[in-house]
Amino acid sequence: MKRIYTTLLLVVLFFGSLGLHIAHAQDEPQKNVTVFFNEACKDCGELVKETYPEFFSEYGYTLDLKDYINDRENRKILSEYNEAWHVPFELQSHIEAFVGDRVLLGGHIPEHVRRYVMEHPDAYDRLLVYQDKMHGEETEYRVWDFIGEIKTYPIDEPITTYFTETTSHDSSQTSVLKERGFWGLFGVITSSAFLDGLNPCAFAVLLFFIAFLFSLKKTRANIWKMGLVYVSAIYLAYLLIGLGIAQAFIISGAPHLMARIGAYLVMALGGIQLLGVIFPSFPIRLRIPVDTKATLENWMYKATLPASFIGGFLVGLCTFPCSGGIYVAIIGMLTSQRSLGSGVGWMLWYNLIFVSPLFILLALSSNRKTAEKLQTWEQSQSKKMKITAGVFMLALGLVIILFFT
Repeated sequence: MKRIYTTLLLVVLFFGSLGLHIAHAQDEPQKNVTVFFNEACKDCGELVKETYPEFFSEYGYTLDLKDYINDRENRKILSEYNEAWHVPFELQSHIEAFVGDRVLLGGHIPEHVRRYVMEHPDAYDRLLVYQDKMHGEETEYRVWDFIGEIKTYPIDEPITTYFTETTSHDSSQTSVLKERGFWGLFGVITSSAFLDGLNPCAFAVLLFFIAFLFSLKKTRANIWKMGLVYVSAIYLAYLLIGLGIAQAFIISGAPHLMARIGAYLVMALGGIQLLGVIFPSFPIRLRIPVDTKATLENWMYKATLPASFIGGFLVGLCTFPCSGGIYVAIIGMLTSQRSLGSGVGWMLWYNLIFVSPLFILLALSSNRKTAEKLQTWEQSQSKKMKITAGVFMLALGLVIILFFT
């Protein structure tokens, strides 16, 4: 009988421990690597289907392969991943392996780097390693911890160099750097947008429109409605122009180069602005095309809400040559440093600040006498505003080149 009890006890203990082991295994989160790749690429297929399965299985990971060329849905998913991880365009590779929620391996990463990253998870919070060249062409790789600077190293350099360089910055220092970076970008974008909005072209058209509405005996409420529609249309036109330019910069595949080109462009336009003031006969002018003014006035004379919207939209399109250099430079800076989502957020903010002087002008022009005085003031201060804008464009270009590219 004693032997039977002992046997039963051993059986209970065995199955109890087995149950605990199974329950523990079920509680453990599944370790997964989501790999986006191009099925048609031979080198990519070898890495993803031969090297990766054996490599990641050593660390207990399973692979989820997603061909984003033949399956359009996977392209959408890849875009969502990059958006969620805030991966800048310059670090988006033709192969992207998202290891859990902490590591992103982009392209053909050297094995010694891959192994160190997998075997030393305590060395980082989140990490992106990027090497987009095919086999035989690689000379360097890049590393980013999603907080500090993107670092570039020779292909044989151990990744420990990166961790050594970054360990001197503790979390409090990092948060300060991030905050400074945010407020620096905020200051550049906000000041640029406001000065861009001090546009004599748009001012003159709005004041003309308000004066015309007063001559038609329109009430203040009607003037406000039409003025708000007019300004909102300018906002929409400028935003659409900006999104188009940003998309062109991204498609180019060289956002840093485009940012520099934008910076040099705004400096060139600033020089043209100043030359036009110093030499009145200078042949190049930053202004609304003369032929377009008659079209704008025809829409304004209709004095309806739809006509106000069309007129404002046309003003937004036609004033872009006036001061669009600042806008192009800011967009170039954003596309070189930010993901698409955060870049669009900054563009929404830029355009809100851009039209804010028009909202202020609309509020001040609440009666006929004030509107007439503002018209006179705008005409007398036009030269000073052009000089200020020209100097600012030169300074903005230098700031972007020195600190943001």
